[in-house]
Amino acid sequence: MPLDDAALDTLFRTARTHNKWTDQPVTDDELRAVFDLMKMGPTSANASPARFVFVRTKDAKDRLKPALSAGNTEKTMAAPVTVIVAHDPYFYDHLPRLFPHADAKSWFSGNPALAEETALRNAVLQGGYFILAARALGLDCGPMSGFDKSKVDDAFLFGRGWKSNFLINLGHGDPDGLFERSPRFDFDEVCIVE
Repeated sequence: MPLDDAALDTLFRTARTHNKWTDQPVTDDELRAVFDLMKMGPTSANASPARFVFVRTKDAKDRLKPALSAGNTEKTMAAPVTVIVAHDPYFYDHLPRLFPHADAKSWFSGNPALAEETALRNAVLQGGYFILAARALGLDCGPMSGFDKSKVDDAFLFGRGWKSNFLINLGHGDPDGLFERSPRFDFDEVCIVE
């Protein structure tokens, strides 16, 4: 059954990228609920290469701040949580558990270029699923690039082997911080049906 208009509005049509936040916190239970919904989205061979770091404490925010571009600093420091969306380049070590139907680990373990391409593509997909899951559960998101990946990796991912990709500010958005919605392409401008 298709979703109703209210659900489509929540996920897409009226959902916005937020730049300003209320003081309402994001709880551990909410973070777990978003993750538990997000993880059900499909990935290649169920690889699930995305890794998430939830930056919430003052100490963690202070470690993140030097990595942020000037235009992202204020809104990120004000967000209740900033999610580092990363990927594990060695995701395939978990494939015997996650994809037991075949020896999928061997597809990637000897092919670092394929492993990196697969990890990056699927972690980005999972980051998109995260945004939709957060919206579906009543949270607002502000996804962004505009940060020094090497600084984030050193400050948060050192010793894990994970690689950061993008950030998502997460919380309850303040509509006073929204810009006018930017235009979107029409179907005929960017789609081909053959």
